[in-house]
Amino acid sequence: MRYEFRIDGVVPGTLAETFPELDHVHVPEQTLFLGPVTDEAHLYGLLMRFQSLGLRVLEMRQLPG
Repeated sequence: MRYEFRIDGVVPGTLAETFPELDHVHVPEQTLFLGPVTDEAHLYGLLMRFQSLGLRVLEMRQLPG
């Protein structure tokens, strides 16, 4: 499954590198992280990692295909 995580604010490159399994794209006032999520444990692990780094997840969604 592929997911998109929409994060509040522009995440600096060095911080974005702590998610090597995800690509990241900057959009106005937000950062999108996109990539494969292997299972539910991986999904919750990513969410916990965002939270522990002080990143606010505005939205997450499973991408088609």
